[in-house]
Amino acid sequence: MSQVVQRPCVLVFAGHDPSGGAGIQADIEAIAGQGAHPLVVITALTVQDNDRVYAVHPVDAGLIVRQAAALMSKMAIAAIKIGIVGSRDNAEAIARCVQQSLVINPVLPVVLDTVLGSGHGDALGRDDAVPSLHSLLALATLITPNLPEAQRLSPENGSQRNQLESQARQAHQAIHGLQDRHRWAQALLQHRCTDVLIKGGHADGEPDVDYVRNSWFTRHSLHEWQWPKLAGEFHGSGCTLAAAIAGQLASGKTMSESLQRAQEFTQRSLENAYAIATGQQIPQRVATDLFLGS
Repeated sequence: MSQVVQRPCVLVFAGHDPSGGAGIQADIEAIAGQGAHPLVVITALTVQDNDRVYAVHPVDAGLIVRQAAALMSKMAIAAIKIGIVGSRDNAEAIARCVQQSLVINPVLPVVLDTVLGSGHGDALGRDDAVPSLHSLLALATLITPNLPEAQRLSPENGSQRNQLESQARQAHQAIHGLQDRHRWAQALLQHRCTDVLIKGGHADGEPDVDYVRNSWFTRHSLHEWQWPKLAGEFHGSGCTLAAAIAGQLASGKTMSESLQRAQEFTQRSLENAYAIATGQQIPQRVATDLFLGS
């Protein structure tokens, strides 16, 4: 009898997207694509299609804790990935679960995808998203905001003057964009957080540039990637990337290796995206050739 292969487990907290493009389904497919196994705890039920979010119903915080406790009591958690939390109560409940995991493994990687709204600006939680994330920002090791999210999470966001200055810089984003990214990243590099990946492609002020720029910041270094900008819009690209990174980290890869491999996986998923209706396309995270014989 052949020996049973044991896969590393990623504990995932995220919302359910019934269109299957983003949220927990994206996480499941992306983590499995890295050779890891997702343990999923749904934080919210949503009413949405591949373009818009119409309603968000947070799951009871006590149920989230009980689900996570049952998993953590039996499975070894190799990484944690957090998507939308649904409410401040849920964020605090998830933070307690993470803290319990850290007692067992103090160096456990925790990937926080700071989803503050849908791509069209629809709310993805019951409470104000930024203060809801405070308890989780203190526990994450890697934070993966897009450009608007990084700006909103920065303490300077509350200043009207700074908001106006930021808007004025949009026309010169190619020159000053790195300065902005560096400032926002340094504001997030606190507590356990050692790495911030700021994703381009969202309101980056560079409509004529044919690439997407992702910037990886640590407290002492910077590395950037440029990926070809693809035609169309995609539903769940951010979930795909963050989950793939968590899957790579769970498998024992370094942060540098994890970021590189996860971005390559995400780019391939977008290059092979498919349609389910008009509007945003769905990333192809599953290797269909395994099933179709092609």
